[in-house]
Amino acid sequence: MDEKLEEIEKQYNEVPIPKELDFVVENALEQGKKKRKNRAPLWLLGSAAAAMLFTASLNVSPAMAQTLSEIPVVGSIVKVLTWTEYEVKEDTYDADIKVPSIENLENKDLANTLNEKYRSEGKALYDDFISEVDYVKEIGGGHAGIDSGYEIKTVTDQILSIGRYTANTVGSSSTTMHYDTIDKQNEILITLPMLFKDDSYIKTISENIIEQMREQAASDPDKTYWVKGGGHPDEEVIDEFTTIKANQQFYISDKGKLVISFDKYEVAQGYMGIVEFEIPTGVLKNDLVSSKYIH
Repeated sequence: MDEKLEEIEKQYNEVPIPKELDFVVENALEQGKKKRKNRAPLWLLGSAAAAMLFTASLNVSPAMAQTLSEIPVVGSIVKVLTWTEYEVKEDTYDADIKVPSIENLENKDLANTLNEKYRSEGKALYDDFISEVDYVKEIGGGHAGIDSGYEIKTVTDQILSIGRYTANTVGSSSTTMHYDTIDKQNEILITLPMLFKDDSYIKTISENIIEQMREQAASDPDKTYWVKGGGHPDEEVIDEFTTIKANQQFYISDKGKLVISFDKYEVAQGYMGIVEFEIPTGVLKNDLVSSKYIH
């Protein structure tokens, strides 16, 4: 068995890594709160196989697929796979859209809801791209490109955070990120509001981010933000950042820290790309419901 696991790990490490909510699943949350029956015995949870999370394509090599098929599913092996990939490579038109799929969550409602969302988003991106290509061809030709995929931001015994990116690769190349953070033990989708006692977290986090922006701009001339004191003359700050959204994009780091994410152009000029801010837990402690996730 150990030799098979070593072979999986070797082949897994050879798989190319992809380049780089406002969504609450109420039914899934309710299901996740229910106690799960028939848990695996504790000695099984100690198995090395139960601790592994595989990030790979469904179109892996036959050898790896065969090896995986010979490993019994023990405990809860949460897998994130590439369910499908849309590719277009035609002269000046280029699309690469990878669609993830979460496997082996016991909370099937949550898994199915998330996977259906990912598949719908992927197909919509592809359909929109094809429509854009048809339009560009009608007006005499040009360029069209999109790159979309996912990355695993955090994997711990408790937390799985998945980031899904979409980049328009032509012109100003806008980039967006969307995250889903899952409590693997209780099998629920974690949203930003549910981490806090009330909506006062919005003000707390916003003020800390503005402070971080000013500190970064003061220490690094290459970093500028759309806030007063953020590296631009005050009179040039027109669309000033003042507050996060109630469901601002976020993930929980492997150290249990809250990370707030902004899309390209959302709080800074395009050259800054996707920007993230880790919020000190000490700043949040009075607003947090508990230290279960953020600590």
